[in-house]
Amino acid sequence: MLFCTYDSCYHFIRPVNQNVFIITYLYQKEKIMALHIVMVNPEIPPNTGNIARSCAATGSVLHLVKPLGFSIDDKHLKRAGLDYWPYVKLEVHDCLDDFMEQYDGRRMFLATTKGTNMYADVSYMDEDMILFGCETKGLPREFISEHEDMSIRIPMSEETRLRSFNLANSANIILFEALRQLGFPGLE
Repeated sequence: MLFCTYDSCYHFIRPVNQNVFIITYLYQKEKIMALHIVMVNPEIPPNTGNIARSCAATGSVLHLVKPLGFSIDDKHLKRAGLDYWPYVKLEVHDCLDDFMEQYDGRRMFLATTKGTNMYADVSYMDEDMILFGCETKGLPREFISEHEDMSIRIPMSEETRLRSFNLANSANIILFEALRQLGFPGLE
């Protein structure tokens, strides 16, 4: 008998003869929820390292969209992520268009100071993707305009509204609100 997984389920496979197998359904694997943090053109290694660390600690998937302002082998990036790097679910994409094509149809939120929705007013779901732009420019304005209804922001005082929070802090604020809404799945 052979034990295997297929389509998120556990099965026993028992050969009857060379061409016939009996497949017995055992039970559904428990699906672990995952959020996706997408960094579009990040420039500062320690910010990305800190976000990678948070993704590893929460089971979230980290996407880096090129061009990056650093090498993934950068010592500052590695230092900020400490020994969490082996636990980071990391995907690297050549450009924003490639990323959008690969994940077409997925629910995506654009974190921007120009967002129309407050980040805490959104109802997050399993597999949501939260996009953040580079530290100096944010997400491309045209891209935000095309997806304005999915843009979110962190409230700030009017005096500072023209600036933004640190990228790693912003990612963590929104990530943990989404996790809170989902009941902190898989976390203790």
